Amino acid sequence: MINDCLEINILTIFPNMFKGPFSESILNKAQEKGLIKINLIDLRDFTLDKHKTVDDYSYGGGPGMVLKPQPIWDAVEVIKKNKSPLPLKIIITSAQGQIFNQGMAKDLSKENRLLIICGRYEGIDERIPQLLDAEEVSIGNFVVSGGELPAMLLVDAISRMIPGVLGKEESMVNDSFYNGYLDFPHYTRPDDFKGLKVPDILLSGNHKEIEEWRSKHSLLRTLIRRPEIFVNKKLSKRELTFLKELEKGFMKDYGKKVKKDRE
Repeated sequence: MINDCLEINILTIFPNMFKGPFSESILNKAQEKGLIKINLIDLRDFTLDKHKTVDDYSYGGGPGMVLKPQPIWDAVEVIKKNKSPLPLKIIITSAQGQIFNQGMAKDLSKENRLLIICGRYEGIDERIPQLLDAEEVSIGNFVVSGGELPAMLLVDAISRMIPGVLGKEESMVNDSFYNGYLDFPHYTRPDDFKGLKVPDILLSGNHKEIEEWRSKHSLLRTLIRRPEIFVNKKLSKRELTFLKELEKGFMKDYGKKVKKDRE
């Protein structure tokens, strides 16, 4: 079942961090249109002591604190029961999780309800992901102070995949990684800026040739900047043809350079 409005719940100890980013631009418009609904939930509201303690020392010693399991478990129980009868997909932001990508954004945009649990300190008690059958997600091989910023990025990437969120759906289709490759180069006016000119093909008005130019340069840019994307990737006949053409062009240019260097 696909809902008209994606409900996104965010469990965090810093809910105020989200108010600025979520009240501007595309995410704000998506909420106004009723395409997404964002619930910010303060983890401290589910603590049992007067100090609203959410963390504790790690068993076995070592620096840093760990988010306690009880507040998280109780919060999730309340979210499951009170918010909606629809199933809840749970994600935990964690440096140890699977690297987030465009495919995951597409899949998550088709869910009815999401819960993003923001990690903090040294992480979350290991029993929580197991008990909640949660998916741990990372935004890259680096460390930030907490899961709030990664959660914002997840919400933005997921929301863009929902029909109606972007003004023009082709903007989403042409995004880098939407089809597995980096986006093609973009230019705007003036057509000559400080001696650098817009490629003639983009000024030609020939839409078929422009589309082919963009497809080729999307492949070329991916090959140069992110060659690992091609590992184990099955290419279409059209893509293979484009790559062969690019290879011929490269060898031709390389041959000219070698000849010039020898002169």
